[in-house]
Amino acid sequence: MHIAILVTNTDTSAFAARFPDDGAKFSALLGDRRPKWQFSVFAVYKGIFPESLDDFDGIVVTGSPASVHDKDIWINALLELLRQAVTRKLPVFGACFGHQALAMALGGMVEKNPTGWVFGRVETEVGNPAPWQAGGKLGVYAAHTEQVTRPPAGAIVLSDAPDCPIASFAIGDHVFTTQYHPEMTHDFIVALIEKVADGLGQKAAARARASLKRPADTARMATEIVQFFEMPRNS
Repeated sequence: MHIAILVTNTDTSAFAARFPDDGAKFSALLGDRRPKWQFSVFAVYKGIFPESLDDFDGIVVTGSPASVHDKDIWINALLELLRQAVTRKLPVFGACFGHQALAMALGGMVEKNPTGWVFGRVETEVGNPAPWQAGGKLGVYAAHTEQVTRPPAGAIVLSDAPDCPIASFAIGDHVFTTQYHPEMTHDFIVALIEKVADGLGQKAAARARASLKRPADTARMATEIVQFFEMPRNS
């Protein structure tokens, strides 16, 4: 299995440099489950894209502090690439910005969160699981100010969360998304909260810190992502 990881994270700060980039994070997350898989990382936020989709069995689109509404050339190019991938039914997984980009590319809607920043661990309810998922509660790490408010045509909403009715969606067996961050480790989210605490405000930062008393279901999410890519498909 050869997966293209499209890195959209525009954070090049000293803080970001202390940690593996999102390409490395997703390679570690999925490679831990499938050590023989191959991962190729593309910094699409720098305009670096795969030359051809023919070389890959699937795509991961990462999160980003950028907005899908930004007018950067690379965002428009990414949306077009995602439309091409979906048309040919190449499996695509999107996390946070990736979730929103897939929705936008396919005619959905992305808007600001009504309650502002969502940060820390969030409990979602997978009430309509896809074949590669388990149902029930799923704890995930969050860091977002926007969310999908209208899914694209043909999408099935898989899960919801407080203040986020479209926490995850699927289209057939070739699109799988989450508003959240399965690639984030506990150490990273702890450090990230402290980095942005002033911007969150005292109460929101305190809630985010308190939410981390319970771990995220990272291992389960990793398993579900690899199971998504491994689904038997006719085309």
